[in-house]
Amino acid sequence: MLVAFSGGVDSTFLAKVAYEELGEDMLAVTISTPLHPKREIEESKKLAKVLGFPHLVVRYEEVLEIEEFKSNPLNRCYVCKKNLFSKLKDIAEERGFYYIVEGTNADDVNDFRPGRKALKELGILSPLLDCGITKEEIRLFSKEMDLTTWNKPSYACLASRIPYGEEITYEKLSMVEKAEESLKSLGFDGFRVRYHGDVARIELRKEDMERVFEEDIRKKIVEGVKEAGFKYVALDLEGYRTGSLNPKRRGVEDV
Repeated sequence: MLVAFSGGVDSTFLAKVAYEELGEDMLAVTISTPLHPKREIEESKKLAKVLGFPHLVVRYEEVLEIEEFKSNPLNRCYVCKKNLFSKLKDIAEERGFYYIVEGTNADDVNDFRPGRKALKELGILSPLLDCGITKEEIRLFSKEMDLTTWNKPSYACLASRIPYGEEITYEKLSMVEKAEESLKSLGFDGFRVRYHGDVARIELRKEDMERVFEEDIRKKIVEGVKEAGFKYVALDLEGYRTGSLNPKRRGVEDV
C-alpha cells in the first residue's frame, strides 16, 4: 500500500496505522512542490524517521508549468491533484503497490473540495472518509497513539492563499511562504497570509489578535512581511478561518 503523506494530522495517523498493519508492505510518499513550504517537507522526513516507516520524497517542480493550474481557475485543486496523484500511481506501479490511500476525513466533505473528483477518477482510496472518521476523532486517536501531530494546526497548500483567477507564480508563493515563516518565528500558529498584490492580509486566531498590538510584536510582523516582498500589511478582523477564499462561501457549487 502506498500512502500519500504530507506530515499533517490525517496522513500521519493513516501512515502510522498502515505501517502497524502492513509493516514494510507500505510506503509513505511525500511529493515536494513549490506549493509546499520547505519546513513542511522537512517535518515529514523527521516524522517518518521517528515513526520508523518507509518514506520517499519525490520532487515535482513541473506543477507550475501546467497552464490549467497556474491560471488558478476554480477547479485548480482538481488539476493539481490529478497530476500529483497520477505521479503517485506511476510510483506505485513501479514499486508493485496495488492500493494508494490518502487522508481525506469525514469533515472535509463540508468544504469546497474539487480535488475529490480527481481522486475518484484515479481510483485513490480515502479510508478515513469511508469509515466516517472526523478530524476530532483523528486527533483523539493520534493523541492516544502518542503522535506529536495530534494537535498540529490544519494546513493547506500555498496556492490556497492566492485568490482564484490570480496567476500562481514562484514569486507569489515565495512571498507567502516567507511571510508565514516570519509569523511562525514569532510564535503564532493556526494562521494564514493571503496574497492580494501588494497587500498581505493576515488571518490570526482570535486569541492571538491582542499580541499584534504589542509594539515589539507589531513591528516585527510588519518587518517580516515587508521583507517577504509585500508593501502593505493588513490584519483581517474576522480572524483565521479555513478556505476564506473559497467560492462556496459565496454560493458557488463545487466544480
